[in-house]
Amino acid sequence: MSRNPLLATEIPGIPCRRGKVRDIYDLGDRLVIVASDRISAFDWVLPTPIPDKGRILTGLTVFWLRFLNVPNHLLSTRLEDMGPEFVARCDLLEGRAMLVRKAQVIPIECVARGYLAGSGWKEYKQHGTVCGIPLPPGLSESQQLPEPIFTPATKEEAGHDINISFQEMVRRVGKETAELLRERTLDLYRRAAEHARKCGIILADTKLEWGRLPDGQIILIDEVFTPDSSRFWPADQYRPGSSPPSFDKQFVRDWLESTGWDKNSPPPPLPSDVVEKTRAKYIEAYERLTGERFPYA
Repeated sequence: MSRNPLLATEIPGIPCRRGKVRDIYDLGDRLVIVASDRISAFDWVLPTPIPDKGRILTGLTVFWLRFLNVPNHLLSTRLEDMGPEFVARCDLLEGRAMLVRKAQVIPIECVARGYLAGSGWKEYKQHGTVCGIPLPPGLSESQQLPEPIFTPATKEEAGHDINISFQEMVRRVGKETAELLRERTLDLYRRAAEHARKCGIILADTKLEWGRLPDGQIILIDEVFTPDSSRFWPADQYRPGSSPPSFDKQFVRDWLESTGWDKNSPPPPLPSDVVEKTRAKYIEAYERLTGERFPYA
């Protein structure tokens, strides 16, 4: 492995808010988002990080923001633009920090699904719907949907996000905003899925986040089409009727499920082979999608 994993950062004198994976520094009118190597599963941050994971997530997000050419929050990835406090820690922060515009977060997870997987498959088996949207009968697990669907969810500070209907989203954020986010989310999903397919990867589903600038403009924020926010499958191993292997943290989830961990107490540390295989999966996704070698391998 290339470097020691980064569990957390500390920049003295700058206010910081920590998420499950990211450390977010407040510079006043702008933010610096640092992606650590922490990994979460089943609403727990695991005690074992995945080396370089934060660099992979940041590199992929930057790639997609440039590829998709959609209004977004990214200002720079140069540490010099973030200030001397960040430059002084370049050995830790290089490749994993983004200087971004501050925006008011729209409190909805915008989910696009093109395939029948995960919680959607479970609901479909019971009710023939996904997030309340009726689907044709007779679909099988992992099958491609006739058309991608938009399934919003709440943004929860702790625990699982909760699926809501489009009507409930309208009630929360207004009809104009809800329709705009549905249209933009599905458009970006289709464009990203087309590119991924050319790279031998199926983009089964994803979640996007949006924010509003002081002038009212809505922009794309946070991570974009990464293995943490999306379900990636290798196209050459895809078979409808089964759950394909993935490039995301499903490998970690599967190992945790096999340990007998109760999901209510602190999770066990990951063995080194699970760490190495997970890192390799993330790097493979990065290299396939960007067409470039991962610079920190």
